Amino acid sequence: MDNFSHSLVGLAVGELVQRSLAPEPQSAQQQTRRRMLLVACGAASNVPDLDLLLKSLLPDPLGYLLLHRGHTHTLLFAVPQGVLLATLLWLLWPAARRLLAASAAARRGLALAITLGLLLHLAMDFLNSYGIHPFYPIDPHWLFGDMVFIVEPVFWIATGVPLALMVRSRPMRWSLLALLAGVPLWSAYTGFLHAGSLALLATVALIAGMLQLRAPGNGRAGLLAGLATCLAFVGMQAIASARGVATLAAQLHQRAPASELVDASMTAYPANPLCWNFVAVERNEAAGVYRLRRGVLSVAPAVLAVDHCPAGLAGAIDRRAASPAIAILSNDAANLSALRRLARDNCYFRDWLRFARTPLVRGDVASDVRFGTPLAPNFSTIDLAQFTGRACPLNV
Repeated sequence: MDNFSHSLVGLAVGELVQRSLAPEPQSAQQQTRRRMLLVACGAASNVPDLDLLLKSLLPDPLGYLLLHRGHTHTLLFAVPQGVLLATLLWLLWPAARRLLAASAAARRGLALAITLGLLLHLAMDFLNSYGIHPFYPIDPHWLFGDMVFIVEPVFWIATGVPLALMVRSRPMRWSLLALLAGVPLWSAYTGFLHAGSLALLATVALIAGMLQLRAPGNGRAGLLAGLATCLAFVGMQAIASARGVATLAAQLHQRAPASELVDASMTAYPANPLCWNFVAVERNEAAGVYRLRRGVLSVAPAVLAVDHCPAGLAGAIDRRAASPAIAILSNDAANLSALRRLARDNCYFRDWLRFARTPLVRGDVASDVRFGTPLAPNFSTIDLAQFTGRACPLNV
């Protein structure tokens, strides 16, 4: 997920932990505890992304592809990250240190805030098609949620509106609310959000905001409603994604009954459970080929046909080449034996395949089609010619 989403959800959970604990005996201690828990949970929700500092350990693009969402995005390495964050707060924040020494509630709150923040980061990163491998080194395989877009405004609105309403400064409060409203409006204007998505976001904002405004001084209703909305949205997206894969499998079987659907990478549209981008990986062992089909599908074409999905994420769809449910934007076939041979003989390509879920090779250049059109380079693109004659990379 984007770090704005990580931060807002982390701050909302930190605030919820704070409001769920018994108050401290003095107002100054209570204020210190609130600040500490917000900082702790907000930081824990972002600290795994510091693995970007490690990407120089491998040549481009392997450094980013294999070390980002790598060690720091595992359950095993969450433990030292939590200990390090708690230690830094103890050493660098005298008021927090005095509070922790005196208050068992503050110690419990800090442990809970850091633990939840780290687990939230892993859970949220799992939700999209980029994925994580949280059980390394026991199991190094990537897990892909294929449920939520990597920049999801539902998370912003559901958690950001209650948080903004807690800000005491009126100019700051209205500025934050304007930002939360302005980004979705701009996204709709530029073709990334459907009008129905704007209506969904407005409904979420209204409910979370009214519950927060009506809550008593220590109320949690708005926060609970916002976080419950996030969970409900994830559940709805999971159901829609599974339905999309079933629809895709049925459609592709009609087009190529001899091929096996190996994988379907599903990318959600923002705040839109009906529209999905996909890359289907098919294999035909008898013909010795594998095929990558990239396109758009609607899980409810009677409600929203595929050619009415927002054009900002996939481009305009030719209605003549699309059914109400599915539109194929690109269709690429490649030699299966050549792919396996390259993976066997070229260690750089073999390492790249640890990340690449939908690999397409053209000459010496390979790209993961999840992240762009087949002929356009993206951040996953690797030019294998630059590694000719070089020893296999270390630190993989």
